[in-house]
Amino acid sequence: MRHRPLRHAGRGNLPSELSGFIGRGAELAALGRLLEDSRLVTVTGAGGVGKSRLVLAAARAAAAGARVTAEEVPQAQEAEARGARGAHAPERVRHRDGVRLAELAGVRDPGLLELTLSEALGLTDHTTRRPRTVLAEHLADKHLLLVLDGFEHLVEETAALVRELLLRSPGLRVLAAGRRPLDLEGERVLPLAPPAAEEALELLVTRASAADPAFAVTGANRAELVELCARLDGIPLALELAAGRLRTLSPAQVLARLEDPFGLLTGGARGGLPRHRALRTAIGWSHELCTPAERLLWARLSVFAGQFDLEAAEYVCAGPDMPVEGVLDLVGELLAQSLLVREETAAGVRFRMLETVRLYGAGWLESLGDAVRLRRRHRDWYMGLATWCELDWFSPRQYEVAALVEVELPNLRLALECCLDEPDELHLGQYLAGTLWFFWAGCGRLTEGRHWLDRTLDAPGGAATDRTSSRLKALWVLGYVAALQGDATASMCALYECRDAAARSGNRVAAAYAVHRLGCLALVSDDMARARELLGEALEQYRAAGELNSNVLMCQVELGMALAFLGDLPGALALCGEVREICEERGELWTKAYALYVLAYAALEAGATREARRLLTECVEVNHAFNDLVGLVLALELLALVTVAEGDPAEAAVLQGAAEPLWGGVGLQLFGSGYFNAPRMSCRERAGELLGAERYAAYEAEGRELNRESLVVRALRGAASVPRQAGAPGGMPGPRVSRSTAPADQP
Repeated sequence: MRHRPLRHAGRGNLPSELSGFIGRGAELAALGRLLEDSRLVTVTGAGGVGKSRLVLAAARAAAAGARVTAEEVPQAQEAEARGARGAHAPERVRHRDGVRLAELAGVRDPGLLELTLSEALGLTDHTTRRPRTVLAEHLADKHLLLVLDGFEHLVEETAALVRELLLRSPGLRVLAAGRRPLDLEGERVLPLAPPAAEEALELLVTRASAADPAFAVTGANRAELVELCARLDGIPLALELAAGRLRTLSPAQVLARLEDPFGLLTGGARGGLPRHRALRTAIGWSHELCTPAERLLWARLSVFAGQFDLEAAEYVCAGPDMPVEGVLDLVGELLAQSLLVREETAAGVRFRMLETVRLYGAGWLESLGDAVRLRRRHRDWYMGLATWCELDWFSPRQYEVAALVEVELPNLRLALECCLDEPDELHLGQYLAGTLWFFWAGCGRLTEGRHWLDRTLDAPGGAATDRTSSRLKALWVLGYVAALQGDATASMCALYECRDAAARSGNRVAAAYAVHRLGCLALVSDDMARARELLGEALEQYRAAGELNSNVLMCQVELGMALAFLGDLPGALALCGEVREICEERGELWTKAYALYVLAYAALEAGATREARRLLTECVEVNHAFNDLVGLVLALELLALVTVAEGDPAEAAVLQGAAEPLWGGVGLQLFGSGYFNAPRMSCRERAGELLGAERYAAYEAEGRELNRESLVVRALRGAASVPRQAGAPGGMPGPRVSRSTAPADQP
C-alpha cells in the first residue's frame, strides 16, 4: 500500500490565486524592478490595503521566471494561470532554488520564528543546534526568494534574523510585507497606497458579481458605487466586505449604513493615518451590519489561531446566550459576509478569519470582559483534542491523526501559551506538551517539542506543582526527545528525575516509561548490554501495569534492535515479528516501520536480499509519510547496503550519497553510533572496492544532488527502474544487475 506524505519540501509553497488579482499593474512592475536591484524589499502599508496579495503576485511571477512590466501584467497573469514558465533565463538562475513563503501573522512566540521559517523551507532538524544556525547553513549556497508576510508584531526579531541570513547567504533575496519597514541597511521599501479610483471600482464590481451573478453596474447605481469606493478610501479589504453586503443590500442602502451610527468606529489613534481609520471604519461597519448573535460569535471566534472546525467553534463559543444548535447557521452567515473563509485541508473543512477581522473581534471580546473565559474554553477543547489524538495514534487512523495535529498546531500552540500564562495551570501545559509526544517524535517535530517541554517544565512554579503525573509525563517525553536529538545529558537528567519521582509517588506507569527511555538512550549511545537490560525491565513493568500502546511496542522493537546488534538474530526476529503482527492487527504503522527495519536487518544478515528490500521499501514509505527523519535515514542506508548485496554498487553509492545529508538533521549520538552507522560504513567499503574510490565518489556526489522527494521515489522504485546513461558521473557506467537477474535469496 502506498501512503501520501504529510508535507512536501519542493521548490515552492505559494498558494494558488483563487479569486484573481485585479489591477496594481504599476505597483507590480515597480516591485519587480526593486527585486532586481535589491536583496531585501519590503512592501508597507495599512492593514487590508493589499500588501499580501501584491507580494504573492510578485512572488508567483518570480517563481515563473517572468520579469513583469506594467505592459506585461496581463500576459504574465495569463502565463501564471496556465502554469507556464517565463522565458527570462536570468530570473530562473536568480531563484533557481525556488520561492518559499513564510506566513508570520499567526506566530506569537518569538521563539518559534526560526522554526516557522524552517518549516516554510521544508527543513527537519532533530539536533540541539540553534534553528537559526540550521537555517543559515541550509541557505548558505541557495539562490532562493524568501517571502515573509505579516511580521510587524515581531519586527525586531524578524529584522535580526533577516539581517543574519542575508549576510551569510549571498544568493538569498527576501520579499517582505508588513505595516512597517524592517529598517535594515540596503532595504528598499515600497509604500502601498489604496488603488486608484478606477481599480477600486473594478475590484468592488468584480467581487460583487462573484457573490451575486445578477449584480451589474447600471446608470442608476454607478454613481453610488463610485461614492462607496470613495467613502471606503478604496481599501481592498473594505471593498471585499462591501461586495459581500451587495448581495443583500443595494448600493444606496450600503451608503446609508455608513452614516453617523458608525462614527464610534472611526478616528483610531490620535495622529494616525487616515487609511488606518478607514480600515477600522470598514470592519466596524461590517460589524454593525451583523446581528447581535453574529457579532457575539465573531468576538468569540477571535480566540482561535489560524484554522478551526465547526465542532471546535460549537464547543468554545456556545453557551446560554448562544445555543450550540445555532452556531452552524451563524457560521454560515459570517461566511456569506466574507468574515470567515472556508478552506479544504488534509484534516477536512476548516474556517479561518482574516487577521484584521480577527483582531477587531478580539478587541470586542475584551470589551465584553469575556476573553479569559473563552481562552480557557479554547484551551480545554484542544487539550481534549490532543488526548483523543494520543489514544487514536494506536489505531489504523495514524495518518489522519498526524494530519489533524498538523492542521491544528497553531491552536495547540495557543493552548500551551494559555497554560503558561497562568501559574496555577502549569500542570496543564506539562500534560499537553507531554501528550503530544507522538507528534514531536513521530512526525519530525523534535525541535518544537523540546521548545514546549522545556518551557512548561522550567517555568516558575513548574517544579512545585502538586499534579505530579503531568510533570512526570513531560519529563519522560523530554528524555525521549532529547535522546533522539543526541542530547544525552538533558535526557538522563529528565529521565532520572522522572524515575525517582515516580518511585516516590508510586506511579508505576511513569516509572516504566522512564526506564524504557533510559534503555532507548543506552541504545543510541551504543551501550547494547545496558539497553538490553533496561528495555527488558521496562517491558516487564509495562505488562505488570497493563499498558499496551505504540510506546510499549516500540520498547519491544528497541529491545529487538539491541539483540540484533548483539548477534541474537533469532531473539530479534521473535520480538519484532510479534510487534509486526500486533501492528497489523491494530492498523498501527509508525512502530511497525521500525519493526520492519529490524526484520530487514536480520534478512540481510541471512542473505535474503529480496526480502530485505521488500521490508525496507515499506519502511521508507511509512517513515517518509510521517516525516520521521530518524527512521527514514536508517532505512535508506540499510537499503543502500542491500543494493550492494544485489550487485549494483553504483546505485548503492547514489542512495548513500543522497541519504548522507539527512544525517545533518539527526541527533549527534545517532550520527556517531557504531552500530547504527555500520550499514553506511559497510556500504561505503564494499561499493568502494567494486567501483574504485573515484567512481564511488562520483556516484555519491550524484546522490547528494537529489532532494528528499526524489530520493524516496528512487528508493521505492528500485534500482532497475533508474536507467543510467553511459555518460554517468565521470563517464564511467557502473555494473548493473536487473531485478530479473538479481541473485536469488539465500536460505
